[in-house]
Amino acid sequence: MTREVRLTPVDEQNLEPLLSVAVAETEPDEVMPPVEAPAGWSQARRDAFREFHRANFGGLDGPTGNLMYAIVQDGDVVGMARLGRHAEPGTLETGMWLGKSTRGQGIGLIALRLLLAEAVEAGARRVVAETRADNIPALNLLARCGAVLGGDGTAIRAEIRLGVNEDVPAPGEARAAGGTG
Repeated sequence: MTREVRLTPVDEQNLEPLLSVAVAETEPDEVMPPVEAPAGWSQARRDAFREFHRANFGGLDGPTGNLMYAIVQDGDVVGMARLGRHAEPGTLETGMWLGKSTRGQGIGLIALRLLLAEAVEAGARRVVAETRADNIPALNLLARCGAVLGGDGTAIRAEIRLGVNEDVPAPGEARAAGGTG
């Protein structure tokens, strides 16, 4: 089965579908910063999710220095990917999540490759990510895109050098990609 996967900047049009996927298929701590609120997807957490994403509508040049993308598969929002400014020149940081029903289907790999192409277009030479050492799917995904992994056994830092990895699309490549799954 062929799938179309694309990245679309998070805005008011796709914010509620993104929240719906988060509520139905993730835990709050997987997809947003911690919030003082009752456990689970309370109204306070839902409101904080909206506020967090709205605060990032300004993109890389905005006040938060983050560009959030909805990951869209065959027209449906299935997760989120982020690029953010980093203290090191020429470096962006990234993070990503997918709803549980779409994990393990190759969508994350396509989305990360598209995100790396966006990083190249933004002028980055490196992309870094941090994840837990027990997040094997994320570590495998990062490694498939050429990341060098290092860490202390609990937290892993990944670094992808752009322009030296054949899996990273060149600037200007299509923003949508097909995959099989």
